Amino acid sequence: EVQLVESGGGLVQTGGSLRLSCAASGFSFDEYAIGWFRQAPGKEREGLACISGPDGGTYYSSSVQGRFTASSDNAKNTAYLQMNSLRPEDTAVYYCAADSRSCHRSMKYWGKGTQVTVSS
Repeated sequence: EVQLVESGGGLVQTGGSLRLSCAASGFSFDEYAIGWFRQAPGKEREGLACISGPDGGTYYSSSVQGRFTASSDNAKNTAYLQMNSLRPEDTAVYYCAADSRSCHRSMKYWGKGTQVTVSS
């Protein structure tokens, strides 16, 4: 069974950095697309970054382009989201997700999320 567990969230000041981790089991990252999402209270879930499946690339939403970097370590079956220059509006629960096809709103597997809070 595919399982995803996020970690690395916490409280950080404006301008600071955090690195989120997504530990996976039950599949290999080189066979799945890995997506990063976030959701703030009262808001829709927002896609942030996607590491595409085989022959794909890495993509970012405009809101995080240039500040966040998604990566993966296939040997460890772990994905990462390096978040720099954090802003209060980045405060949300962050999720990783996986799908054999692509990144989208209804990806097949989801973690439970990790809270990121950016203080002003």
